[in-house]
Amino acid sequence: MERVLAYINGFNLYFGNCDKRWITYKWLDVKLLVQNLLKQNQSLEEVKYFTSRIRNNPNKERRQLIYLEALEAHTNVRIFYGKYQNNLITCRRCGNIHNSPNEKMTDVNIAVEMLMDAYDDRFDAAFLISGDSDLIPPTTAINTRFPNKRVFVRFPPNRHNITVTSNARGNFIIGRKKLKDSKLPTEIRKPDGYVLRKPSEWT
Repeated sequence: MERVLAYINGFNLYFGNCDKRWITYKWLDVKLLVQNLLKQNQSLEEVKYFTSRIRNNPNKERRQLIYLEALEAHTNVRIFYGKYQNNLITCRRCGNIHNSPNEKMTDVNIAVEMLMDAYDDRFDAAFLISGDSDLIPPTTAINTRFPNKRVFVRFPPNRHNITVTSNARGNFIIGRKKLKDSKLPTEIRKPDGYVLRKPSEWT
């Protein structure tokens, strides 16, 4: 069996589902999704999920917290956190200042984990769920330095990137059917008995 490790850019996947047609799929069991992407000769070793905690938006913070706790309670997905940085941008035309938040460290964290796992021989095939071109260098390095290992890109909806495609051993866009078949239960009970419920905004 071919050993598979999956690396998921959480924000990239989330924003790929922001279209109204896809919003119900935000309540996603990412481990089940990866399992549904496997071929018969592949076995899933681990799923690593990379994100940052949102700041300064209470509604978004609440939904993200519920979702991350649901992932931790329902799956054994490992979550890696970057930083959510608020950047103040000044409009050149009017002089107004507005906040433009950016996620930091996620791409670096993914790259480091992919390369470490390759050197430690933890996978035969890596599934990279992201359309971010910043992940081309580690993808190219693994495909070049480790001839017996392969990195495949699984693009979230609306996140296809031609540059990323050209540097992977294979790619496709995750379709509606795979997402529909990979949703979390509407209610999830934590070990302490507290019940997490799918946010009403995601229905």
